[in-house]
Amino acid sequence: MANTRKDKNMTQGPIIRLLIQFSIPLLIGQLFQQLYNTVDTLVVGNFVGKEALAAVGSTGSIINMLIGVFMGFSMGANVIIAQYYGARDEKAVHDTVHTTIVMSLFFSVILTAVGIAFVPLMLRLMDTPDDVFQEAVTYLRIFFSGITGLILYNMGSGILRAVGDSKRPLWFLIFSAVMNIILDLVFVIALNMGVSGVAWATVISQLLSSALILIVLSRTSGPYRLIWSHLKINREILINVLKIGLPSSVQQGLTAFSNVFVQSYINRFGSAYMAGYSAYGKVDVFALLPLQAFSMASTTFVGQNIGAGNIPRAKKGIKSALLLSIGCTVVLIIPMMLFAPQLISLFNSDPEVIYYGALYMRFTSPFYLAVCINQILVGALRGSGDTRAPMFIMLGSFVVFRQIYLLIFSRIFMDNFFPIIFAYPAGWILCSVLVYIYYKRSHWEHRRFIINNQNAD
Repeated sequence: MANTRKDKNMTQGPIIRLLIQFSIPLLIGQLFQQLYNTVDTLVVGNFVGKEALAAVGSTGSIINMLIGVFMGFSMGANVIIAQYYGARDEKAVHDTVHTTIVMSLFFSVILTAVGIAFVPLMLRLMDTPDDVFQEAVTYLRIFFSGITGLILYNMGSGILRAVGDSKRPLWFLIFSAVMNIILDLVFVIALNMGVSGVAWATVISQLLSSALILIVLSRTSGPYRLIWSHLKINREILINVLKIGLPSSVQQGLTAFSNVFVQSYINRFGSAYMAGYSAYGKVDVFALLPLQAFSMASTTFVGQNIGAGNIPRAKKGIKSALLLSIGCTVVLIIPMMLFAPQLISLFNSDPEVIYYGALYMRFTSPFYLAVCINQILVGALRGSGDTRAPMFIMLGSFVVFRQIYLLIFSRIFMDNFFPIIFAYPAGWILCSVLVYIYYKRSHWEHRRFIINNQNAD
């Protein structure tokens, strides 16, 4: 039988070519994944109104908060699978895959219940205006009712990325993103379902992508094959997943939770400001995709090479990923600065919305270069199994520092939104400085302990 495996060994071959080959499918996949919510905002902004745009856009911080908790655990699984795969420990890869799928199903139930129950409370904490409150509740409750699809897709694609396969998740994501666009247009324009229409379109599309990724895992010939009768928790592996994933989970969850309060500062300036910020946020997400793809590539690259005991190659991969991410980011910043109003007008034609959105874009986009540094280095540290220090650094920069900054400057400049705009760049800069210092002084390259500990058990 022909070998149909698509995994990639990143411990051999030209480093830059491997990073690019691995990152391009990740980038395209992230691009299409972002189309889910972006198409939602495009459709409601142009066919429903700016209040609907503000409602859908303002839910992002809540969605990211709850999903971030789970995604931290998936990061732990990704690192462990990558290191086991690099060390050629097929049994450990098999056990880790099945343990993480059980975890995914468990977290799906928890997040569905928590999301549906606490949506109104979270929106009140954000000071969501009355004119968008009910539509935001509707969107979020429908979204969380189908969050299982999103969780299973991301966990499944994370498993494939850990073994070097970034292509097959891409094709399934493209399919589901196209379905989302079609369903958005049908539900909103043809059936006049409004905000609930875009929410249901997203849920259905995510379920399709998760079904496809599970089929792939079930039919592969590799050690990461999903055999449903083998689903069970391996206690030792679960402990290692938690050991690595819990710090990342806490960091992502608390950072996203703090963004709920950041959103509350933005909401104080009214629905036009909210809509402008939401529109900018959609462009912002796309602009950051290349560096995020290289960050994920560096995690897998470092994980596999540490597993194989090739530390010099791991270090070369980190430098290459950093240079590639900076280069791509510079190319993207230029059109964002030049065509900011035109980009915002794609989401809404209201002059106030365009003004606020373009202002945000032109002010913050040059600081993406700082994001390159902290994301690539944090991705590399995670690949080595070091997630605790990045957790403290990112919490300190994105949560503690940012909240103190906003608390002080929002009181000094009560009616001025410029200090609010700078809150994110200030946190990015601080994080990059601290991560760089830690990276240079720590001994991350000696963290091959996961495999050694597991084999000793």
